Amino acid sequence: MIYKILLLCLLSVSSMFSSVIASNNLENLKSFKANFIQKIANESNKVIKYEGEVFIKNNGRVLWKYQTPIIKNVYIINNIVIVDEPELEQAIYTTLEDNIDMIKLLKEAKKVAQNRYETKLYNTLYTIKTKEDKIESLSYTDELENKVLISFENIEQNIELNDSIFNFLAPKNYDIIKK
Repeated sequence: MIYKILLLCLLSVSSMFSSVIASNNLENLKSFKANFIQKIANESNKVIKYEGEVFIKNNGRVLWKYQTPIIKNVYIINNIVIVDEPELEQAIYTTLEDNIDMIKLLKEAKKVAQNRYETKLYNTLYTIKTKEDKIESLSYTDELENKVLISFENIEQNIELNDSIFNFLAPKNYDIIKK
């Protein structure tokens, strides 16, 4: 269940970056790197907190590197998702059924207040807050009614990100799971 929640959050957030970038006058953004804190609260207000680093390039490549409470790397390359779980010595490969229409997302993000934008993706409303032309946080309620808040710190934009960091090769001792 946690895997499903985490994957839903990551996929949604990754696709949302392109939407926010365009609507926040950051149309020329080529890359994004930041530390993140992701809090997921269920209906009982029990909160799971994750921390790590995210790398995003405008060529459809994303890497979420979770550092606490578990080590996990999530690679997204266009419609392929690889969840690398070093502690379990396994990698989970998933192909997304729905391609995300980035042009549509770019056009639909709306400024609703100063430094605040909203947009919808697959019937989920996302709220994006910016500060000094940088994405500060993103929040939404997922399809399992969890409230998700992702805050970003130490943001770097338009830096050189080598495509090699988005490549994953499973070690020989890993179990490979295809979903």
